[in-house]
Amino acid sequence: MTVDLLLGLQWGDEGKGKIVDVLTSNYDIIARFQGGPNAGHTLEFDGIKHVLRTIPSGIFHKNSVNIIGNGVVIDPVVFQKEIEGLEKFNLDIKSKLIISRKAHLILPTHRLLDAASEASKGKAKIGSTLKGIGPTYMDKTGRNGLRVGDIELEDFKERYRALADKHEAMIAFYDVAIQYNLAELEKEFFEAIEELKKLDFIDSEEYMHQAQKAGKSILCEGAQGSLLDVDFGTYPFVTSSNTTAAGACTGLGIAPNKIKEVYGIFKAYVTRVGSGPFPTELFDEVGATMAKVGNEFGSVTGRQRRCGWLDLVALKYAVQVNGVTQLMMMKGDVLSGFETLKVCTEYNYKGQNISHFPYNIEPENVTPVYKEFKGWKQDLTGLTTYDQLPIELKEYIEFIEKEIEVPIKIVSVGPDRKQTITK
Repeated sequence: MTVDLLLGLQWGDEGKGKIVDVLTSNYDIIARFQGGPNAGHTLEFDGIKHVLRTIPSGIFHKNSVNIIGNGVVIDPVVFQKEIEGLEKFNLDIKSKLIISRKAHLILPTHRLLDAASEASKGKAKIGSTLKGIGPTYMDKTGRNGLRVGDIELEDFKERYRALADKHEAMIAFYDVAIQYNLAELEKEFFEAIEELKKLDFIDSEEYMHQAQKAGKSILCEGAQGSLLDVDFGTYPFVTSSNTTAAGACTGLGIAPNKIKEVYGIFKAYVTRVGSGPFPTELFDEVGATMAKVGNEFGSVTGRQRRCGWLDLVALKYAVQVNGVTQLMMMKGDVLSGFETLKVCTEYNYKGQNISHFPYNIEPENVTPVYKEFKGWKQDLTGLTTYDQLPIELKEYIEFIEKEIEVPIKIVSVGPDRKQTITK
């Protein structure tokens, strides 16, 4: 029996979907433990690019069962479209995908609330993807939410109506101009609910317990990144769930002492979407080149990502909070061609150099302290072994390992699942 955990260590978009896809053949069960359909996991193989929003990244492997855990929030409309997009690949979705009854539902009015709330903030907006995820988690913690299991109840529509009416009153309170046709949105929602009913709903914590007893191997898959964790991220510019390792326990009902390996995914540089502090952000041609070469645009939102040098202060913090046992470095190929690379090793925080991640990393408090490295020209995308990597990249990797004190086991040199070097 194995329960391993895979999560992102930066502000999301680290490449988790690809690595889950690479690792899936080693596991019987792939389980998503938090987040909603704002996060797109991109997988690329056989010349086709796939973007998954809610469905775990193991769906393309015929021998794996995929679970959507209780910590996830599900938009039935988005979910239905996601399944329709997979139909052409002849996947046995019905037997390969199961959903926790305790997962919360994103209602159409949650999306409207999201838009009204963000619009009311003006310049202080947090950069929400407007998918209704924040309001859904607010209803969850406020004990108002509707869950997947409620769909099976006779009075589901009455429960829906009561919550939707409450939401409409809240939207009116924001007093902002947003246009919507709720009757149309609700028609689409209830049609999607009927499609959702075709899948199996489970008491996922019991399912996971029995799977562990039966000796099944389980990979828990996170969404977003550790620096977006609602507790440990750069609050308030965060997501609404626990993206760190603890979220796997609460989002799936897995006991902490059952988790073995914690795989931490990070980019060879750093990106961030939306608002919020970003100490190593680049505003020059180097940052623009990173974005272009790395194709740094959101797989779901299309939003351009801000780019910057690798931040070891933040990475070390994420490794500590998660108890990471193995690191996996993504997009090393994007850094090919730069004369000089920089790595932030400390922050100058209010005039003093520190190596820990402080409460506030706003630019008026934090200035990054850099160490420079010699770049490399070699195209990495066709390389297959660690020995083939340029010496400059090996030095870069070894420095990170020494600073973080955790081994880098995988180096990704391209988007395809085959462009993955195991060290």
